[in-house]
Amino acid sequence: MDSNITTKKHKIVLATGNMGKCREFNRLLANTNISIIAQSEFNVPKADETGTTFVENAIIKARNAAKYSKLPALADDSGIEVDCLDGRPGVYSSRYCGENATDEDNLNKLLRDVSNYPESQRTARYWCVLVFMRNENDPTPIICQKSWEGKIILDKRGSNGFGYDPSFLIPILGKTAAEISPELKNKLSHRGLATDEMISILQQKYI
Repeated sequence: MDSNITTKKHKIVLATGNMGKCREFNRLLANTNISIIAQSEFNVPKADETGTTFVENAIIKARNAAKYSKLPALADDSGIEVDCLDGRPGVYSSRYCGENATDEDNLNKLLRDVSNYPESQRTARYWCVLVFMRNENDPTPIICQKSWEGKIILDKRGSNGFGYDPSFLIPILGKTAAEISPELKNKLSHRGLATDEMISILQQKYI
């Protein structure tokens, strides 16, 4: 087989401005022939996330990134849903405390909102939806969706991760998502599982 084929890097623009996500994807894709380029390198304007589901918002972001970069695009829309809050924050996870909220702002609001519920009712799950579009008009985007079960604790533990990780307890480990190593998180998490599935599909069909 031609070595040029096996070593060719396939460029895909990552439709996010979240540096935590960029770092995670770079680790997850380190051993593939996929080269991820942040959409900021193409001055891609922020997509207007008007969808009511993770799938809708991921498609909006992927199409926007593909349009302005002229490259295939990979978009991630993810968040956390808490059962005692009827699924909130959901698609509003990154702006739960307002449009310009920090991770700390969002987490503090979540902890306030669940504080009157017993731990048994604070079951929660992270969701990750990945969408790959070959171009902005791709009529058949690839969609991968995975979840990660846990519960919300009222204290914050650990310094790894980002977002709601310090209070997202993984019961089987007795640790939060911010207390485990990045390597273990990639094996267990919603984003790690969705990315593994996406890589497998891309390598079979497109790469």
